Amino acid sequence: MNFKYGKKEMEYLKSRDRRLGEVIDKVGRIRWTVEPDLFSAIVQNIVSQQISGKAAESILARVVERLGEITPKSVDKADVNAFRACGVSLRKTEYIKEFAAKVVSGELDLAAVAKMPDTEVVAALSSLRGIGVWTAEMLLLFTLQRPDILSYGDLGIHRGMRMVYRHRKITKKLFAKYRRRLSPCGSVASLYFWMVAGGAIPELTDPA
Repeated sequence: MNFKYGKKEMEYLKSRDRRLGEVIDKVGRIRWTVEPDLFSAIVQNIVSQQISGKAAESILARVVERLGEITPKSVDKADVNAFRACGVSLRKTEYIKEFAAKVVSGELDLAAVAKMPDTEVVAALSSLRGIGVWTAEMLLLFTLQRPDILSYGDLGIHRGMRMVYRHRKITKKLFAKYRRRLSPCGSVASLYFWMVAGGAIPELTDPA
């Protein structure tokens, strides 16, 4: 499944910001994969922290092979050694097991969390061990598909903004200005900043 957006969001951003509009015209429509299941997405995010993408994919594939699927019940029932055998660190295993136990017991209602406003979702998810504010914001964008997520804590977005707007540094004040300008389509803007940061437009260099 890809992040859902279309001509409406693209045209809005182009009308609000000439430079980003030029990027949108050059890059075109972006297909960015999302994980629709919030529980699975949180587990994947915890596993993936501080390791390479390939390593994370390999570990997650082993977890799925062992558990059958990543659900609150399957994770809660699996013992610590099952995760350790798949290559998950002890600390990450503790985070994942603690999270699953909260969901199974009803202490954490993910269906209710999914219906909360953005700021409340961030507060609820970042209260979990192993999940920080940035990860919660990425879950808002790539799982819940909220439309207006532009993360100040994301280094790729900072780099993309520097390249598009030709700043040596994106201060909080500058970031807030661009966030207001691009709202309520901050999530789509994020996709384009990431593409620019990744070299999608070679002539755009990083002033930093």
